[in-house]
Amino acid sequence: MFFFTSCATRVVTTAPATNTKVVVVKKAPRNHKVVVVKGKRYYTWNGKHYRKTNRGYVLVSIR
Repeated sequence: MFFFTSCATRVVTTAPATNTKVVVVKKAPRNHKVVVVKGKRYYTWNGKHYRKTNRGYVLVSIR
């Protein structure tokens, strides 16, 4: 008997709309706060939420 299985998984991503702007902040200010929403870590300052990425902090909206 032969079993053909694969460890590969399929990941589907959607490209952002062409008319959206991505705001990247290189360095968080000293007065930033770390908050956890639904198990994910967000950084907040000036009433806005950001996610940390390799390029910096990206502005996100939390629903």
